Formats: sequence, C-alpha cells, structure tokens
Amino acid sequence: MKLQNLPLRLAKDGPEQQAIEAGEIDAIIDHASSNVILLPAARRALHGAIRKTSNANSLLAALPPAEFQRLLAGLEPVTLKFGEVLQEPGLPIRHVYFPVDCAISLLATAEGPEVGLVGYEGMVGIPLALGVDVSSARALVQAAGTAIRMKAAHFIKAFNECPGLQRELYRHAHATLALARQTVACNCLHAVEARLARRLLMTSDRVRSEEFFLTQVFLARVLGVRRATVNEAAGPLQRRNLITYTRGRIRIVDRTGLEAAACRCYTQIAVSAPLRRGSSAARGLASSP
Repeated sequence: MKLQNLPLRLAKDGPEQQAIEAGEIDAIIDHASSNVILLPAARRALHGAIRKTSNANSLLAALPPAEFQRLLAGLEPVTLKFGEVLQEPGLPIRHVYFPVDCAISLLATAEGPEVGLVGYEGMVGIPLALGVDVSSARALVQAAGTAIRMKAAHFIKAFNECPGLQRELYRHAHATLALARQTVACNCLHAVEARLARRLLMTSDRVRSEEFFLTQVFLARVLGVRRATVNEAAGPLQRRNLITYTRGRIRIVDRTGLEAAACRCYTQIAVSAPLRRGSSAARGLASSP
C-alpha cells in the first residue's frame, strides 16, 4: 500500500468525481501500477491510527516527535497470524516489525531452539541497524496480534537520519544479545519445569495478558525438548494451580507462584526487558541497589 497523491484521470463532474467530493470513496485501486491510492480523508485516518497504535510500542513511543514524524509515511499497521514466518536465516530482510500486542519468537533454525522473544518493547529486524541486510534467525509469530511494519529500505534511510532511533535500537540490540546469552545458558543448566515457567511469564509480559495461546508442539520447539516433556513439565504447574491449560489456551492463575517456580533467569532477563507492572520480579528489581 503506497500513500501517494497520484493524478486521477476522472471525467469532470462524472459520478466518480462526485462520489469522491461527497466523501463516499476512501481509496482508488490503480491497476496499471498496482497501487492503492488513498484519498486525503482516508490518509489522515490511517496516519491517526498509526500514531495511536505506535504509542503501544515502547521503542516508537520513546522517539522524539520530529523523528517519529519522519518515520510516519513509511509505517503501516498489520495483523500477524500465529505461526506466520516473518524472516528466515540467511535471507534478505524485507521489512522490520514493531510489535504492539503480539509476540515474535526468534529461532536459531527452522526447528528451534529459541534464542530471543520480541514484544511491544522492541523491533524485529535488528541486523539492519547493525549494517547487516540478512536475518540471522527465523522470526516466527508466537502470539497473534497487531504490529507496525516498515520496508527495509525506508527503515535504513530513517535510521541513518535519526539519532534518537539509533540510540533506542542500540539499546534494544544490547537487550536482545543479553536475552540470547541468558536463554542459551538457561536451556543448558535448568530443569524443564523452571524453564517452562520462565517462558510462560515472558510471553505474558510481552502480550500484556495473563491468558494467551501456546501449543505443546510450539513450546517443545522453543525449549528444545520433546512434546511429551512439555506435558510432563506443565502437569505440576497445573496441579499447584499456577496455570490452567486447555487445548493450547494458557491462563496464569497465580503469577507470584509461577515466578517462584521459574528459574532465576526470568529476573535476569527482566533487567533488560520490560516487566508487567506490579509483578513481584518488577518490584524486586525496583528495590535492588
């Protein structure tokens, strides 16, 4: 979808022109160029929706107003489906994504294990900010929802022109690397039950909800274990009334108890990633020297 003012060759005072002037048409499809031409009212409405949505992504919300204005023309809201693949290892990055209420899992290979998880705190496509135009991981939609997308070429141009965007993305890149290191160590050293509790809390943080959808097959992939092992690990969490699990629909019943069941990696990861306000881990970090 391109938001451009393209010349419209319409009959003067014809029905099409009259419908446009009456506000009955929001957009025109230009089949010759495969463009969707938004009329002014629709363009203003879309920009307004992007502004409102972008405030829910912490990285975009932190930008100076002038820099966000530069980005605006290249941003578009998109709805991402569970299981959708956004980027593949070794292939060119065509778009970057700023999640709003979805979560994107970063996998070392097509089959896992997981090396990162991105939600409303960050962006998918960090290699572009580091001068690399191919992805180093598979970006897989773990929790469906809304994101804001930008073409890679537009992003690179904006990145080079916006010091505030550079600052925020370098911080996010550092957090992403820290998360990858902690995740690798966690997968090597800690019991599956504690790792599962940690992973459920991380998902809840990023989708900002105590209820979300995660299949056992997906959890097995990201944790690097068999599906039966995930089922065995989830059993004790359910029996202690920390979570409920029905056909992939997970609900955290006792967040404090689940945090106690998780390994300490959850608190370590929370140092460089946003936490749900009011969680005991957040309170612990706030009181730490």
